[in-house]
Amino acid sequence: MSSLATFFIASLGVTLGAQLPAALAKLGVIEGPFEAYMPLAMLGAFGPLLAALWLSRRRAGGGGVRELFQKKGHGRVASVWYLIALGLLPAVYLSAAAAARLRGVELPWFFPPENVQHITGALIIPLAEEPGWRGFALVRLERRLSPVTAALALGVLWAAWHTNMFIVQDMVSLFPVLALNLVAGSVLFSWLYRRSEGSLWCAVLAHAGAHLCNPYHALPGSPSTLYWYTGATCVWAVLVVALDRRAWTSPPF
Repeated sequence: MSSLATFFIASLGVTLGAQLPAALAKLGVIEGPFEAYMPLAMLGAFGPLLAALWLSRRRAGGGGVRELFQKKGHGRVASVWYLIALGLLPAVYLSAAAAARLRGVELPWFFPPENVQHITGALIIPLAEEPGWRGFALVRLERRLSPVTAALALGVLWAAWHTNMFIVQDMVSLFPVLALNLVAGSVLFSWLYRRSEGSLWCAVLAHAGAHLCNPYHALPGSPSTLYWYTGATCVWAVLVVALDRRAWTSPPF
C-alpha cells in the first residue's frame, strides 16, 4: 500500500473513530449527552498531523519530519504571501456578504472568534490539519494527478473527514453544501500553497484566517450565510484557476 493511501486511511480512521461516539450520542444511538464524548472528539482532530508525522518518520526518520515542515520550493516566500494567506478566506466571505447585500440579503460583515473554544480552534486546528493535508498529502497527490485534480480530490477527502463533526453540530442536512465549500476551499488552499512554493506556514495561516472569520458560526440557524459563502468560494476557486494559469502549470514539488 502506498504511503498516500496509508495516510488517508490513518487520518480518516483516527479522526472518524475518535469522533464516532459523539456522533452516535448526538443521533441517539448510544445513551448519554454527546458533550461527554467531545474531549475524545477534539483529540481526533489531530488525525492528519499524527498520520503525517508517523509516515514521515517511518520513511526517513527525523529528516522526514523536518522535511514535512520545510518549504518545498527553493525560493524565499515574499512577506506579502503571509498577509494574503491570513486574509484569503476572510476576503472570500466579505465578497459574499457584499454580494448578498446587493441582492437585499443582510449578512453580518464578520464572524470573529467569540469564545475560548473559537480562539483555541483558530490556534490549534490549522496545526492539527495542514501538515497532513497540504504538507504531506497534496505534494504526493500532485505527483499522480494534475494540480487542479489533486486539489479537488483532496477536497473530497477533506469533506469526508469532517463527517462526524457535522453530525455533532446538527449540520447533516447541509452536508452537500458544506462538502462543496470544502472542495472549493481546497482549490484556494492549493493555489496558495503553489504560489508560496510549498510553504506549509502559508497554508497554516490561511486555515487560521478561516477561523478568524468563520461563517460556520452562523450554522445551523442561518444556512443562507453558508449558501452565499459557498457560492463566493466557488467563484474565487474558478477565478484562481482561470486567471492564474502559471500557478497550476509549474512542476510539482
